[in-house]
Amino acid sequence: MKSAPAVVVAAPASGSGKTTVATGLVGAMRAAGDRVAPFKVGPDYIDPGYHALAAGQAGRNLDTVLVGSDRIGPLFRHGSDGSDIAVVEGVMGLFDGKIDPGSAEPSAEGSTARIAAALGAPVVLVIDARGHSQSLAAVLQGFSTYDPSVRIGGVILNRVGSVRHEAVLRQACERVGLPVLGAVPRLAELEVPSRHLGLVPAVEHGHAALDAVAAMTELATAHLDLTAIRALARSSVVESAWDPVAEVGPVPAGSRPVIALAGGVAFTFGYAEHRELLEAAGADVVTFDPLADELPSGTAGLVLPGGFPEEHAVALSSNTALLQQVRKLAADGAPIHAECAGLLYLIRSLDGHPMAGVIDVDARFGSRLTLGYREAVAVTDSVLFDAGARVTGHEFHRTSVAVDTAYGYQPAWGWRAWAARSWDTVATREGFVGGSEGSSAGVHASYLHTHPAGNPQAVRRFVEAARG
Repeated sequence: MKSAPAVVVAAPASGSGKTTVATGLVGAMRAAGDRVAPFKVGPDYIDPGYHALAAGQAGRNLDTVLVGSDRIGPLFRHGSDGSDIAVVEGVMGLFDGKIDPGSAEPSAEGSTARIAAALGAPVVLVIDARGHSQSLAAVLQGFSTYDPSVRIGGVILNRVGSVRHEAVLRQACERVGLPVLGAVPRLAELEVPSRHLGLVPAVEHGHAALDAVAAMTELATAHLDLTAIRALARSSVVESAWDPVAEVGPVPAGSRPVIALAGGVAFTFGYAEHRELLEAAGADVVTFDPLADELPSGTAGLVLPGGFPEEHAVALSSNTALLQQVRKLAADGAPIHAECAGLLYLIRSLDGHPMAGVIDVDARFGSRLTLGYREAVAVTDSVLFDAGARVTGHEFHRTSVAVDTAYGYQPAWGWRAWAARSWDTVATREGFVGGSEGSSAGVHASYLHTHPAGNPQAVRRFVEAARG
C-alpha cells in the first residue's frame, strides 16, 4: 500500500502565516472533494484543532523529539490511511529545531526540515511578503540550497500588498526557478484570537473558530493553485503503519476498565493516539467535561490532559460534585494520570479557586512562560513508569506551584534544564507521584507533556492498574 502524497507547509520564520495557509489549504482541498489528512510538526496542541475543523477528521502531530525519528513514517501512514492527500504544517522556521546551548552546533532535531526529509515530501514555503522585493530571490536561493535532503517545491506569497508588489515577487521567484503556488492578499479579518500559549483553542473559540476556518478555506480556494499543489505532493514513506494494538501487545481477555478522559474547553491538549492506545490496551474510554459533568459510571482510571484551566477556574471550582468524586477516586488508589492542566485540577487551589485538593499545594498564574523539551528521568515508581525510566517530554505553561513536595507524594521527574539567563544548567525535580494517606500510589501528576506513542508501555501499565 502506497502512503498518501503530502506537502509540507513551512516558512522562513514564525509569524509568516503558516497556520492560515495550511488550514485554508486543508479546507479548500476538502471542499473540492479530497480526503485530507492534516498534521502539525512539533508538540503543538492548538493548530491541530483548527486543522481538524477544516479536514473533518483529527489533526495529528509529528515530533521526532517526543516519539523518535523511527516512528514518524509509521505514524504518518497511520494518520493518513484512506486519505487522498496529507497537509503537514511546520513549526517555527523551516530549519529551526531543538536547541542545546552546550553544543557547538545546534541540533535540527524536531525541525520541519527533518520531518519533510523523513516523509520524502516537498516543502511549500510561505513567505510573509511584507517588506520583500527583489531580494526575495536571495532568500529563496539560500533556503533551496541549504540542505540537499529538503526539496523546496514552490512558494506561497502571503500578505501581498498590491498587484505590482505581486509581480515583483513573482519575478524574484522565477529567477531562482521556484513556482508560485499562490498569492494571498493582506486581510486583517483572518486574525484568530491569541492567548498566552498561542491561539485560542478551536473548541474553546466555538462558532468564531468555525467562521475563521471557513474564511481561511475561502481565501485558499480563491488564491492558491490547488491543482499545482496536488501535482507537487509526494511521499516516500515505506514503513508499515503504526499499530496501537501491536504497540501495547496482547492484553487479558475479559472486562474492560472504564477510563474517564477529561475534555471540553478546559482540557484540549492531547493526542489522538492516546485514546487509541488506551483502547488497544483493553480500556473503554469515556470523554467527559469537568466544567459540567460528573465522572462516568464505573470509572476505574482517570486521565486529565493539558489545557487552559486558569481560564475556567471558576466553573471548574463550581462543579463540587465532580471534585468530590475525584478526591474519592484518588483516596481509593485508582490510577490518575494528569499533565499540566490536569496537575492544576488536582491541587488545593488555582489562583485562589478551590480545586480537587488531591495534592496539598497551590498554584498561581504568572507572567513567566516555561517552555521547552525536557530529557526527564522518573524519580519514583508510578502507575506509568519504573524509577529510572527515561522519557522525553515538553513543558508549556505560565503557572507555577507554590512548593515541590506535598504530604504523601514524591517527585515524578528529575532533569537538568538550561537556566533562563545563562548557559548553566539547574537541577529540577518536578511533579507528584503518590496518593492520599492509606491509598496506593495511584496519582502521577506533572507539568511535563509526553506523547503516548513514544511511551506505549506506560499506557498499557496504566490500563492494567485500572483493571486491577
